[in-house]
Amino acid sequence: MALATRTGRRPSTTRTLWDSTVGKKSVMAVSGLIMLGYLVVHMIGNLKIFFGPGDFNGYAHWLRHMGEPFLHSHWGLWAARVILLAAVVAHAVSAYQLSRRDIRARPVRYAHKRRRASYATRTMRWGGVILALFIVWHLLDLTTLTVNERAWAGHPYENVLATFSTWYGNSIYIVAMAALAMHVRHGFWSAAQTLGAGNARRDRALKLLANALALVLFAGFVSVPVAVMTGVVS
Repeated sequence: MALATRTGRRPSTTRTLWDSTVGKKSVMAVSGLIMLGYLVVHMIGNLKIFFGPGDFNGYAHWLRHMGEPFLHSHWGLWAARVILLAAVVAHAVSAYQLSRRDIRARPVRYAHKRRRASYATRTMRWGGVILALFIVWHLLDLTTLTVNERAWAGHPYENVLATFSTWYGNSIYIVAMAALAMHVRHGFWSAAQTLGAGNARRDRALKLLANALALVLFAGFVSVPVAVMTGVVS
């Protein structure tokens, strides 16, 4: 109302929706599902490493040239990157603003040392921070090759082996995948509730699906560093 008085016009529907808690939760849910779809595809692509360097490097080559000849080289890849980046930013901003709103709504600390946030909420917050840091590391490691000491430009298979041949590369990746699994486990179910897909009858099925997705993603992603460590992939 104050905004309408100062500017002489009512705020747009989009702005009203974004300013509301329901709107921010909806943005989080939709952007989260976009990222989940990407993760499933990314995991499936990663598993091609078990078929040898030819298949894996061929898959990496296809990513750079997908959409040709309709699209120019790398256009499809950059379009996917832009969509994913927009989803990550929207998700992170919404999460941060909802967290700040929750803190402002309860300014008085409990007299007893009782944690305000539930276990799931705390896990989501810390998991989000861990994943944000991991994304930066992952890009520097396997995209720009900045921190990959034995990187070989144009040879994705060999670069993955170089990363997972180090204790720190494995440790960072496995910890991040554990955080990802916990994030997906709670986030998928929460997104379903926000978007109206959940109810008392479907609640059990949604939780089972969330657990299954988290487990499959964790196992699929972690299988690559484990395979390199054990010599299955070399």
